[in-house]
Parts: sequence; structure tokens; C-alpha cells
Amino acid sequence: MSKTTPSLLVQGYEVVIGFETHTQLTTKSKIFSRASTSFGAEPNTNASAVDFALPGALPVMNKGAVQRAIEFGLAVNAHIAESSVFARKNYFYPDLPKGYQISQFEIPVVQGGVVDFFLDGEKKSVRLVRAHLEEDAGKSLHEDFIGQSGIDLNRAGTPLLEIVTEPDMRSTAEAVAYAKELHKIVTWIGICDGNMQEGSFRCDANVSVRKPGEPLGTRREIKNLNSFKFMQQAMDYEVRWQIEQIEDGHAIQQATVLFDPDTGETRSMRSKEDAADYRYFPDPDLPPLVIGRDWVEKTRAEMSELPRVMAARFVADYGLSDYDAGQLTQSKATAAYFEAVATASKQPKLASNWVMGELSRRLNAEEKSIEASSVSAAQLAALIGRIADGTVSNNAARQVFDALWTGEGQDVDTLIDAKGLKQMSDTGELETIIDGVLAANAKNVEEVRAGNAKAFNALVGQAMKATKGKANPAQVNELLKKKLA
Repeated sequence: MSKTTPSLLVQGYEVVIGFETHTQLTTKSKIFSRASTSFGAEPNTNASAVDFALPGALPVMNKGAVQRAIEFGLAVNAHIAESSVFARKNYFYPDLPKGYQISQFEIPVVQGGVVDFFLDGEKKSVRLVRAHLEEDAGKSLHEDFIGQSGIDLNRAGTPLLEIVTEPDMRSTAEAVAYAKELHKIVTWIGICDGNMQEGSFRCDANVSVRKPGEPLGTRREIKNLNSFKFMQQAMDYEVRWQIEQIEDGHAIQQATVLFDPDTGETRSMRSKEDAADYRYFPDPDLPPLVIGRDWVEKTRAEMSELPRVMAARFVADYGLSDYDAGQLTQSKATAAYFEAVATASKQPKLASNWVMGELSRRLNAEEKSIEASSVSAAQLAALIGRIADGTVSNNAARQVFDALWTGEGQDVDTLIDAKGLKQMSDTGELETIIDGVLAANAKNVEEVRAGNAKAFNALVGQAMKATKGKANPAQVNELLKKKLA
């Protein structure tokens, strides 16, 4: 079986995937205390009496966390609950000082919603069940060299928005594409920094397989996937493993599993709990969270243009395809760069092609963000303008782009002149050259008149060679057709 599972069926089985994503919110303080959420501090220095669960310490709701939940709900067209409830999720683990986690269960703040994205040019939609606010747990530190473990409660109480999907994804490729789109949304609206290495965006994938038409299979939850690469590898392995188990006559047991990137395998950590195992009940220290419609509408009015809205505008205003518009709105920086080029050059389609093509290729090769591009939007717009007015060919434009990228020059027109890249604009001179090409290639001329298309292309090549690539190919084609008619 291939390493990826992009098709609907894998060895006769349908893959079913749902996601739970823990999104760390960008508040400066924790969800129920005023302790800092800064990353990388000395263990247990960013924890207060509330985070340590000292007797008598009471939680106080962080308004900024609620604001970010509202923004996310609006971004995915969800319902924002006017009243939601916090509950205690009871379980015992060393890094959970209270012996329970404050979360939302029966009535979450964000209800429903949808995430749209493209996969291989096809539009996909994943329905959301909910997004609820909760506090993060601490972290266990295992010091192998001394054979001891420690507890760091700096992360305890950090505000999370847990985003839960329906089991709508039918391949691992689709699941990764969803995760990337969700990552784009939360970073675009600024509610999460998206740093997966620091744990700001952690995904749990619920994976099961079934024969087409059968009920949903038993799922296994892969915990804490913190890179898109490992996410793909983990789900691919899990799909293969589950199919092999079923084919060998074994039943899949519901479980929580971890992915080991060193072996490329998932391994069971514990049997998977159901909601009843957590003994949820309303937290007596926190009243219902009430959100007025005026707060929601004020937030809606103040939010910046969302990626899906911007993509629709790019289609309407610039005549781009849905796919191109989706690619150009992968980040605010990319969208802003494209729009600056399109506006200045008045050539949106060329701008789209160059941003997604040559510019992206260069950025990827050097692992640069678009903010660090060696070619500014103004420079690329000027270059595209010279392509549009016929000053340079596409091939010559690439040479100018290379020179801009490497710092050989800064001004597009100066580089074009210095490198002698201007297309031949003198029609009389071009006609003379073409006459010479026709005279020197009488056999090709006869073959063209006999209907040989390849012979015509050969004449075009000879003409371009004779002009050292400076002729406008369209003009060459037109003149040759005229003279051979």
C-alpha cells in the first residue's frame, strides 16, 4: 500500500477521520488567573495560587479568551451561544493539580460551523461540532539521566479553544488539508500564534476504517500531533495497522495512541475514555458565561476581512479561479503581497501566476517567508508591467527576476537595459530577419505549406534564435503565418 491514502478506498476499506484541535489562545494571562502565559520560563514560575489549586483559590474568567472564542465562531459561521456553562472534567494525572480540568461539556460557547478548503483543486467542507473553552494542564518532565520526573505547572491554566469536527474526512490527505486550513484561520484572525513546536496548535486525530456502507468502525485517537508531516505519517500508519488487524480477524479496541516519529509507528497509551468516565458536572465556582448579541455584533464589525471573504473578492474583482484565490489567501502576508502586485501592475492574472509560481519556488527553495522576499511587491509589479507591454519576454523576465533576487540590481528597467533583454520592437527589422530565415530553410517552408505543423515550429525556433530570443514570439508567429500564406 502507498504511504499516503488520498483515495476514497484503501484496500477495500473506507477511511473515516475526525479531529480535535487544542488551540492555545493569544491572551497574555491565563484563562482563570492573572499568571503569565509566556513560553519558556523557568518551571513553575508562571503559576499562581489558582494554577497550583491551593485551598480557597477561585477562578475568574478571562474576557480576552471569550473574545477570541467569539472571533473564531464568526470566522467559521458558527452559532455563538448566548449562555454557556463550564464543567469539571474529572481525571487524575500528575500534571493536573486540581484532579479535574475546567472545560465546557453540554453547552459550549461555539456551536456548529464549517471549514472549507481545496484539495487537488476540489473544494472540500468539514463540519464542526463545537469549539469550547477550557484550561490546559501542566507538563510532566522526565529526566532520564537521573531517573526522575518533575511537574511544571507553567502551562496549567493556559486558555485553550478545543475545536471538534464531525467524522467528515475520508483520507489522510484530506485530514492534513483540513488541519492546515484551520491553522490558517486561527493565525489569520490572530487568536493563536500557531506555533506547533511550542504546542500552541495540537491536533488529535480520531481514525477508524470500515467497509463501504457499514456503520462507523471503532476509532483510535492519535494524541498531540504537532507537525503536519508527522500528522500524515501517523494517520497513514494507523490506517494500515487497523486494516491489517481486521484482515487478521482481530477487533479494534478503542484506545488513545501516541505516534513515535523515530519508528513511524503508533502505540497504545491507554484505553480510550468516554464522556461518562470523566463524571462531568457544572463547576460551582463559575457562573454561566453570558454573551450579549451586542458583543457579538461589535466583534463582527471590527474583525478584519476573513480569508474566505477575501478569496471570494479576488474571484469577483480580479477574475481569478477559486483555486488560485484560495492559494493566494493562505496567509495575510501572501494576500497583501499579491494584491499590491495586482493593483500596481493592473495585471492580476499575471500577478497570480508569478506569486504562486516563480516567487513561491524561490521562497520554498530558501525556506523563506514571503515577508522576507528578496523581491518586493513593487519590483515584481514593475517587471510584470514590462511583460504586459511587450518590453520583455517571459524568459527574459525570469532573468530580471533572478537579478533582482540575488541583489544584482534594484531597478527593473535598468536591469533590462544592462542585460540587453528588450524585445525587438522594430517590425521592419524583424521582417528582414524572418525573410532571411525563410530563405535559409526552403525545405521547412515547403513542408509547412504541405501542412506540417512541426516544420512551422522549427521556423519559429530559427527566427527566435536569429533574434537571440529578443523577438516577441507572438509577433514572430504572426509574421511567419502572413508570409507563408
